[in-house]
Amino acid sequence: MTSAEQAHLSQSRYGSSSRAAHQAGHRAAAEPRTVRHASSTPGGASRSQAPSRSEGVEAYRSKRRKKGRGRALRGVLISLLVVLLGAGVAVALYLRDIDSRLNPDGAVSDSIRQQLEAVEPQQPFYMLLLGVDKSEGRSEDWGSDTSNFRADTIILTRVDPPAQKVTLVSIPRDTLVDMGENGERKINDAYSIGGAAYMTEVVSDFANVKISHYAEVDFEQLTSIVDTIGGIEVTLPVAVQDDYAQIDLPAGTQTLNGEQALGLCRARHAYDDYGGGDFYRAANQRMVIGAIVKKVLQLDLISMATTVSELANSVTTDFSALDIIGLAGQFRSLDADKDIYSGQTPTVSEYINSIWYEIPDEAAWQEMLERVDAGESPYSDASQDFTAGVAGSIGGGTNISDADGSEGGSAVEPSYTGSVSVLNAAGVAGLATETAETLAAAGFEAEAGNASDYVETTRVYYNDDSLASALGVAKTLGVPEANVSQNDGSYTTTYDVIVVLGTDQA
Repeated sequence: MTSAEQAHLSQSRYGSSSRAAHQAGHRAAAEPRTVRHASSTPGGASRSQAPSRSEGVEAYRSKRRKKGRGRALRGVLISLLVVLLGAGVAVALYLRDIDSRLNPDGAVSDSIRQQLEAVEPQQPFYMLLLGVDKSEGRSEDWGSDTSNFRADTIILTRVDPPAQKVTLVSIPRDTLVDMGENGERKINDAYSIGGAAYMTEVVSDFANVKISHYAEVDFEQLTSIVDTIGGIEVTLPVAVQDDYAQIDLPAGTQTLNGEQALGLCRARHAYDDYGGGDFYRAANQRMVIGAIVKKVLQLDLISMATTVSELANSVTTDFSALDIIGLAGQFRSLDADKDIYSGQTPTVSEYINSIWYEIPDEAAWQEMLERVDAGESPYSDASQDFTAGVAGSIGGGTNISDADGSEGGSAVEPSYTGSVSVLNAAGVAGLATETAETLAAAGFEAEAGNASDYVETTRVYYNDDSLASALGVAKTLGVPEANVSQNDGSYTTTYDVIVVLGTDQA
């Protein structure tokens, strides 16, 4: 190695020493020297001074520290990347687990998917919601094969993300439909004939709509969903007591746990005195679904993901976990008390060959479908919902449209004439007499009396074509229009209107 090369090596390692630089200058004058300018000498003259050996060592250490910090930073970034990748894998596995439970063992078969019509994003779509009771007791008695079960709950659901509207239409399980080669049968027979795929096909034909999604709820597992979200709040117009459903609930607003919610969804004998217990049970089921939706939409994303995981234990659907969370995200601004519409297929009960059937009122059914497809309430006025005032409801009546298309009331104008029976069900002395005087002052012929039971919520019932008078009574007393309904025979038909005064009027 030449002297110049040695000098250059010394410079790169330690910086130039004055001696090395001096020697290098004699031996290789053409090679440049690396120097730095020092401060002036005490005599005032400037001089050039190469760094000392100790300064060179410090420079070396400084470079090493910088390299060390660079390696440490790279290490942190790599560690962070590994953590993020690990978290991504964990999330993917978590979602895969949920999806496997939403579609256990391929329960949503190709035959079901062939019945579902694809829909563009952000477009309204129809979904079939089935409630099939596959409790352990039934499985032990009949076996777990699909042919041994029928759909106790059939709800055609229209979901409209842009308009933030959800419409639930119950189809009575005893509805008589033509199933072609399978003949005329009750609509819930379709499940036992061909499972969910055939059920989807039959409902699609019956409602003349394209169904894009499907979900089947095992009511036996419904309790876990409700308990996971901390219970649901419902309002019951009348007490619900049903030994078969193992339920005994008072009238009024209350929070139900999972077991109580399940009992309410099963209770139909609680309404034997009103006739057609299935209709009132279906109304309560729609109320429970609405209450669950309302509670879920109030959750933060982490709690919502936990709920979807629990939901997967009781629901079979073509939706994935991300689909459900994404759909919930689209409806974060939905007002469940105003934007969920509810109704059921208009039918007439007939006893045919010793079997009860529900015969669809074709004209009324077609009118309802047109309203639903247009994003309106299934009912054009409050009188069409005969379960109101007895069973639970969604939306407090605000989903009833006016004749001009606006929401919030009946198309019938209130009248302030007619005969009214005022029944005291609040247990407050003199309340019925005082109320009757108020109605008389408004123009009605009112008489006071006592009811046989106590109630919390005031209800107004009308006979025949006296809806206008009932609306006038309700307006006079400040009773919500949602609490006005047709007399189903539970009260006298001698008067045009019957008012059952609850404690809310006391």
